[in-house]
Amino acid sequence: MTEQRPNPEILLQRAVQEERYGKRGRLKIYLGAAPGVGKTYAMLKEAQQERANGLDVVIGIIESHGRLEIESLLNNFDLLPKQKITYRNINLSEFDIDAALKRHPGLILMDEMAHTNAPGTRHTKRWRDIKELLDRGINVNTTLNIQHIESLKDDVSQIIQAPIYETVPDSMLDMADTIELIDIPPEDLIKRLHEGKVYFPAQSEIAAEHFFRKGNLIALRELALRFTAKFVGTQVFLYRQDKNIKHIWPTNEKILVCVGPKPDSLKLIRTARRIATSLQADWIAVYVDTPQIQSSEIDRNNAINHLHLADQLGAEIRVLTGFDIAKELINFATEQNITQIMIWKHSKNRWRDLFSKNIVDEIVKTSGEIDVYIISSEKNEVISKKPPGLKNTTSWKAYGISLAIVSVATFINYTLYPFLNSSSLIMVYLLGVTVISLLGKTGPAILGSILSVILYDLFFVPPFYKFSISNIEYVVTLAVMLLVTRVISHLTILTRRQMELAQSSEHQTSALYNLSRQLANTRGVDKLLDIGVKYVSKIFESQVTALLPENNHLVIHGKNNPEELLNDKESSVAQWVYDLGQMAGLGTDTLPLSNALYVPLQGLQRVLGVLRIRPTHIERLLAPDQMRLLEACSNHIALALEVDRIHEQTKKIELQEEIDRVRNSLLQTVSHDLRTPLVAVMESARELIEVKGQLDQSKAINYGKAIYFEADQLNRLISNLLQIAYLETDSVKLDKKSSSLKELINHVIEMSTKKLEGRIIHTNIPENLPMIPIDVTLIEDVFTNLIDNAIKFAPLESSKEIYVVVEVENNKVTIRVEDQGPGIVNDEVNKLFEKFYRGRMLTTEKGLGLGLAICQKIIKAHGGDIWADNRNEGGAVFQFTLPLSDPSM
Repeated sequence: MTEQRPNPEILLQRAVQEERYGKRGRLKIYLGAAPGVGKTYAMLKEAQQERANGLDVVIGIIESHGRLEIESLLNNFDLLPKQKITYRNINLSEFDIDAALKRHPGLILMDEMAHTNAPGTRHTKRWRDIKELLDRGINVNTTLNIQHIESLKDDVSQIIQAPIYETVPDSMLDMADTIELIDIPPEDLIKRLHEGKVYFPAQSEIAAEHFFRKGNLIALRELALRFTAKFVGTQVFLYRQDKNIKHIWPTNEKILVCVGPKPDSLKLIRTARRIATSLQADWIAVYVDTPQIQSSEIDRNNAINHLHLADQLGAEIRVLTGFDIAKELINFATEQNITQIMIWKHSKNRWRDLFSKNIVDEIVKTSGEIDVYIISSEKNEVISKKPPGLKNTTSWKAYGISLAIVSVATFINYTLYPFLNSSSLIMVYLLGVTVISLLGKTGPAILGSILSVILYDLFFVPPFYKFSISNIEYVVTLAVMLLVTRVISHLTILTRRQMELAQSSEHQTSALYNLSRQLANTRGVDKLLDIGVKYVSKIFESQVTALLPENNHLVIHGKNNPEELLNDKESSVAQWVYDLGQMAGLGTDTLPLSNALYVPLQGLQRVLGVLRIRPTHIERLLAPDQMRLLEACSNHIALALEVDRIHEQTKKIELQEEIDRVRNSLLQTVSHDLRTPLVAVMESARELIEVKGQLDQSKAINYGKAIYFEADQLNRLISNLLQIAYLETDSVKLDKKSSSLKELINHVIEMSTKKLEGRIIHTNIPENLPMIPIDVTLIEDVFTNLIDNAIKFAPLESSKEIYVVVEVENNKVTIRVEDQGPGIVNDEVNKLFEKFYRGRMLTTEKGLGLGLAICQKIIKAHGGDIWADNRNEGGAVFQFTLPLSDPSM
């Protein structure tokens, strides 16, 4: 059987992921080593087949660059209209994401994933457009060159000796369901370049001398092949995990190194590093932590120190727990698709194998399809060093307690001996040995077992007070007693060790979970560092200080008293740690004479700061398991700081994008709306000048009205700019008076007669509408803006009627202004009242996008609310409320 029943936990995990991403579209990336390998052509040919199968396939954006074969394929698809953008007096065409969302095809084709969009579009990068399409459930096929992958940017730049400006984050490639490598030999690609199938002839000559050199193409091809192989390797791993496949698939070499506490492991690690480098293979260093009697704290810490060396040499390190070392290693190797296992074996007499299990032999027996490489030695001549700060695991105090407990058990038995038979007294000794074993020390437990047997024979087995036995039954009794006490002590210590390992693992997991949870719910560098410093101080019983870079040197974060100032020596240690990103100071091999330990806060790209730790108990902090926990905590803090930094950068980028959008929109609309009335005024004035006295009175009046109307439009434009600036200050004062809303509405309608161009405004106002306290001028502006908005968004040929409805309820007045236009796009409902935002359904005139923002601020100042919605009959409705009374009047 090659496939077995899948692991339920893995299935559950995968089900959760599939549910999370179930509504997301599928992403396929056509990857190439360089332009011209045929990515776009391959994408179009496959899409042509999908379209033939009935799928709705559209072209989002693809540039043919003059290639005839691409242009012929494009004729077979529907092309989405492009968004026209004017930037620096240049007309540009970009992908229209709103048109794509409205069409919502089954598959959309997007060329050049790393493309930078023109300013004024929704997203700065095309990959962000693709991400939004995926999030909205649309499948996307796209193309990408290897030089545009963020993690490979520096490598490619070094190869081609030129900077890379456009990149796609690796997280987008992680979202890909499929990555297909489009590959051709460098010679064929250079030939295509000279034939003009990649660039135009003038560009081809330049490209051939720089980017398209054969050496560059070979190196880029290797990068593309390796990246694709890594992606496929991940898919193989997930498939084997899903199907619970046990046998090895040797798709690529992967080495597992068995690390132990003895110094020979260091040689084994170095050997594995050399082999992994020569094979260009991944390698994992593994230590199995078992609760065996022979496994001491010193051995465990030595093994963890050896893992640190493997980590420094580039290995992935793992710590496993279990009783059977060979079984745990084989299970892990099978799960990770390991092809080679490397282990050290010490030569020893074969008779010793009769009394202890040989781990190497067990691994060889159960390895199956995995190759096992054994490195052996005659003797281990190097004595394992005890890690700094650790004392002997068994103290004389434990032996004293063992003697005391056996003495107490003997005294109790001596008291009970007249009343009980001698065999019953054995139970008291067994109880004493069990209590001794709870200390968790092997030596005191063995001593307690032997003493119990000796004292039982001396005091309670005839002849008394002599080490001789008159009855052979007592020989069996004493032998069984010795065996039982040893078994009890062994099992008790084993259980205690297992419990200690579980508690240690739980402690570390709980500590990291609590720290992660607190950091995840916090934003801001100061708050994150405060949480991190306090938590590390509590966990490690230390004085912790955070140091952050400022003006090219490190300063103490949150310094409250002068005692925290660092001297020159300590400052230099901290600076060294910050510059190199390595731990130094107390208990390390670098600058060990420092009175504190300095730990770097290592971010994804650089060191973000340094933690200075002065422990209360040095020995406890320097234990390898504690150092591992400290590194994990510092990494969590650094990750939180990195996420916060990226979040702040994203906010700044979004703010800058919004500023650019608003500025461009403002410049475009102001230039248009200022020019239009000025041109009309100038034209009317020119006519008046040219004809002079030849005009009759009626024509002169018409020219005068035109000039006045256009000047009034210009005045309203400037007034809106001044008014929004005034309303955003804290000095807004309302001139409220009890006024008739009906008269105000009728006045606004009368003033808007020319703008209506044949449209009809229907009003529905209660006859008994009471006077309400309002600032007449400002509320008049509200009605004017809402009616202007209804005119702009409702084309004359399809909607000639506008409705103004007033209702009184619950001590407030609700006013509705309704039109019969195209309505409001759902995602615009909450944006319409933002400054400089203009709806996408605008049909005729353009404005600054300030009218509704002004309305909102005026209504809010009056204590009312304003909102927008779509009518059931079609069109939009804007509603606002005003209170019927004002206590301040």
